[in-house]
Amino acid sequence: MAGMAKARVTKEVQEVLKDKQIQAGAIKLQFVNPKDVTLLWGEIPGPPDSPFEGGTFKLEINIPQSYPFTPPKVKFLTRIWHPNISSQTGMICLDILKDQWAAAMTLRTVLLSIQALLSAAEPDDPQDAVVAQQYKKDMKLYEKTAAHWTSAYAGATSGAADDDERALLAMVMNMGFPEEQARDALSSKDWNVERAIEYLCS
Repeated sequence: MAGMAKARVTKEVQEVLKDKQIQAGAIKLQFVNPKDVTLLWGEIPGPPDSPFEGGTFKLEINIPQSYPFTPPKVKFLTRIWHPNISSQTGMICLDILKDQWAAAMTLRTVLLSIQALLSAAEPDDPQDAVVAQQYKKDMKLYEKTAAHWTSAYAGATSGAADDDERALLAMVMNMGFPEEQARDALSSKDWNVERAIEYLCS
């Protein structure tokens, strides 16, 4: 990586660390290895008044050789149920990480934009078609599923509303399926146990 890009990434990380607004919002950014400026870890809290509230989501940020002229490659390491983020790979569909990137943008912009995306999904430009379909068809069910995943994977303390899902999850697990597999099947089949089991057995 060219010296100019290295200096720019280092400066941007320092900016995030000094930014009071970011710190107050508990957004974090750090190098995985201080000697390697091409790989970073980010952390964003789920926005308030969203199904992701109370969760902490870890991100992997890869800086390309041609940064800042090409966007960083960012993916979720924490599993999440969201139309614009793959529930399987964590890949993100966000315009500024693709064709709307500009060299003036920074890693701070990226972190804040991803956090904003959690509150403002774009189901018509999905990364995960199954989640987008649920989002469009039954918003209440989508929010319940997203909150369940936030509690299962992102450390949110779930409320009583989660008891139903936990009971359904236990039913599928009692048939010998691992928890993660059971959760994936139930989530994608709208928490219908019969359809989830059928899907797991097919």
